[in-house]
Amino acid sequence: MVEPWLSADEISIHLGVTKDTVYSWIADKRMPAHKVGRLWKFQTSEVDEWVRSGGAAEHSDRSPSTEE
Repeated sequence: MVEPWLSADEISIHLGVTKDTVYSWIADKRMPAHKVGRLWKFQTSEVDEWVRSGGAAEHSDRSPSTEE
């Protein structure tokens, strides 16, 4: 079965974040998204893998900390 494309509203609900957070992650954290005309579309499998790999947890304004 073909995976459906989700809208920004739908992916924000799936992730439990606001739509503004989704747009911020696209711009600042390279969240996987595809522009179709004026709309952003998402594949759940791509976004879930991005989250699992730490994409949403990374801080762009800080370098990774090391524990001593």
